[in-house]
Amino acid sequence: MAKNPTWTCVVALALNDHGGKWLMHRRPADKHHGGLWEFPGGKVENGETPRVALVREIREELGIALGWETISPVTFAEEVPVAGRNGIVILLYKAAWDGTAVQALEGGEVAWFTPQEIAGLAKLPLDIELAQHLFEKP
Repeated sequence: MAKNPTWTCVVALALNDHGGKWLMHRRPADKHHGGLWEFPGGKVENGETPRVALVREIREELGIALGWETISPVTFAEEVPVAGRNGIVILLYKAAWDGTAVQALEGGEVAWFTPQEIAGLAKLPLDIELAQHLFEKP
């Protein structure tokens, strides 16, 4: 029987400001993919559901408290496993925010962009795919 590849589940948030702009996070220069823009989020830990993990990650990374019921799923993107590295599946959720200021608490920077501006940002490969799905016209 062939060994099944393992994968890492990651959650990300497309946060909008009710005015047509979306929040993106630039990874710190000293981290893997440093300087590239991404939707904020992180790994789902053992015992967490994706929504619970996303609420935790957003509180830790941005300093804001979202209720899990305020976020809704949008799409996903996946990276195929390669030798020595698990594949990644990113589940993208969206929510609106008009509360307190958002901060990059774990380094890097955050900024609000229009979908057109996001298309021009240097992003991680899976975030390119997520943005395309998020902003495609129905």
